[in-house]
Amino acid sequence: MFKTIAKWGVIALSLTFTSVSYGQEDPYVMIQDVANKTFQRINAERSQIKQNPEVLRTVMEEELLPYIDYKFSALKVLGKYYKNVPKDKFPEYLNVFRTYLVTTYAIALSYYDDQDVIFEPAQDATGKKAITVRAIIRDDKRPDINLSFKLRKNRKTNEWQAYDMVAEGISMLSSKQSEFEPILRKEGVDAVIALMKEAIAKPLVLEDEDKD
Repeated sequence: MFKTIAKWGVIALSLTFTSVSYGQEDPYVMIQDVANKTFQRINAERSQIKQNPEVLRTVMEEELLPYIDYKFSALKVLGKYYKNVPKDKFPEYLNVFRTYLVTTYAIALSYYDDQDVIFEPAQDATGKKAITVRAIIRDDKRPDINLSFKLRKNRKTNEWQAYDMVAEGISMLSSKQSEFEPILRKEGVDAVIALMKEAIAKPLVLEDEDKD
């Protein structure tokens, strides 16, 4: 189920955090305005992406990652096994997790086909440290997908950053926790790093090219 949701759900997360010029002090404005800008870029580069799907990794690296709190997400995924990770392993783990997120979003973005994203009305986020922004992905060919974006305010920069997305009630962060938990418990962080590297190494394949 999560695989199906991710095709459309992660797309929305991938299209929400691009330029600080939109004002990261207002998460609602940022999400809506930057989503429109990023959709336009994807449409403009559609021919290049079709010829070389790896372009999607570049899009994610440039447009999304600077506004994702990937370090917070990486530590949340470790959960209680955070204490079991040797200190000298954290730099490698964080670096690989960062690239893994880029890959995860790029894979989801490969399914993008000009869907509409409708966001809830903006609310006052004054004084809040964390918020959830809700949206709907509307596609004439498929049922609507309900999404929630979880954001937290960076205490040092006072800017909002995303750290999780929930699609149809399924948290991407919780999903990764469930996937990595037995590996962390039995084999440790090295095995998780190896798993992420394996995913990163796979070439991106567009949806229609992946069908028999």
